[in-house]
Amino acid sequence: MDEYILILSTAASEEEAENIAGRLVDEKLAACVSIVPTVKSIYVWEGKVCRDRESLLVIKSAGDLQEKLVERINGLHSYECPEVIVLPITGGSEKYLQWLGESVGGGI
Repeated sequence: MDEYILILSTAASEEEAENIAGRLVDEKLAACVSIVPTVKSIYVWEGKVCRDRESLLVIKSAGDLQEKLVERINGLHSYECPEVIVLPITGGSEKYLQWLGESVGGGI
């Protein structure tokens, strides 16, 4: 499993995104969640093309928390099928990555 991960998810509103972000950080599942308040998503759902305004969550965490994070996001989310995309962090500022690891349980 990758040492550090980035998860992308969208929420129906900025309020929902803030709720999810706050819970993930409070529970030490995420070191940081950045919220892009408004994105326009165009997608197919149940055979129809949908155009919705959503909020984007950019979640930074440790790879060993991936399974718990995906499960928690699904549990907190209002969507029937929430977007949860996990990407490996393959590099970055050593100081930031150290802080990230420490923030979710003491480092890896």
